[in-house]
Amino acid sequence: KRNRRIAIQYLQGLVYEYISGIDISPDGDIPERQYNDVVLQNRLRIAIDRLNPTLNYEAKDSAFRKLLRSESTDALISNETVHKYITEGVEVEVRLEDGVRGQQVKIIDYENPENNEFLVINQLTIIEGNSNKRPDIILFINGLPLVVIELKNATDENATVKSAFNQLQTYKQYIPSLFTFNEILIASDGWDALCGTITSDWSRFMSWKTKDGKTTEDTLQPQMEVMFKGMLNKSTLLDLIQNFIVFEKTDKKTLKKIAAYHQFYAVNKAVESTVIASDKGGNKQGGVVWHTQGSGKSLSMVFYSGKLILEPRMENPTLVILTDRNDLDDQLFETYTNCNQLLRQMPQQANDRKHLRADSYRGFWWYCFYNNQ
Repeated sequence: KRNRRIAIQYLQGLVYEYISGIDISPDGDIPERQYNDVVLQNRLRIAIDRLNPTLNYEAKDSAFRKLLRSESTDALISNETVHKYITEGVEVEVRLEDGVRGQQVKIIDYENPENNEFLVINQLTIIEGNSNKRPDIILFINGLPLVVIELKNATDENATVKSAFNQLQTYKQYIPSLFTFNEILIASDGWDALCGTITSDWSRFMSWKTKDGKTTEDTLQPQMEVMFKGMLNKSTLLDLIQNFIVFEKTDKKTLKKIAAYHQFYAVNKAVESTVIASDKGGNKQGGVVWHTQGSGKSLSMVFYSGKLILEPRMENPTLVILTDRNDLDDQLFETYTNCNQLLRQMPQQANDRKHLRADSYRGFWWYCFYNNQ
């Protein structure tokens, strides 16, 4: 209970509104959900209305229903679909006076974080099938449960971050509907804290070591505080959700991956440097990002590319990735291809210089200059 109270205080300090799950339950003081509801539907409708003032009711209602309708029995496929909806908008078709038209319905306002509703809720009972579960804390944005936090007591030697992780896996098994909408999982014992996604195994849960991206905090400071203030502040959280999550697909499986803190800050600095360097008065030299082995260079490049093509200050940029080895060229091209949803287009691999010079395609190109062709 003490850890939950501290966590809620951190989030209230970040200007999240706090609501008790007991109060909004069917038999609570201000009921607004049934026990099998994982989405706060009234709040979602209000957000859709607020963010799409020019669209008619039919378009907004269609988007609302499409967002809540699971189109697959596979939990990961459903999660990927919802992720696309909340990051790109829900595409719907509506009948207008001049015929049927496609319209994009915004679910989250990424440019203006304060234009969204951020809620922290504890003691939210969820009943699914014969299971009755109550996750410690759930963070809702515009009525959607996007972050699930499980806390254990640091003074109990048996209650570790690993046991919090295991509890999250139990929730995934018994209340899977909650994880259709999940973007981030956090496991903490009140001091240490690690985060991951619904496909992350224990080895892939990561710490967040900075509050501001400028300095790393020492380990004498509660790591839960560092993560909450550094990662869960409104602007950082929305940036992570929109630009730093990929569904990496291979023939064997799909993995949902989220950027580590060093990737997040390095990419944002690289994008800003690129914008300045490519401006009319810029020196055309964006700079260098230095990585250590095993630090996720390939994904950092994907995150950089994905964010750059959405950057409003750039005019439809073309990215050419140069490599010095054929095997590296193929490896990077495969990573980009596997993460094409974030890029919103398929990359192309150049066979030679003539192919590269062709102006038939603008977007992403690979060229291994080691070939010397």
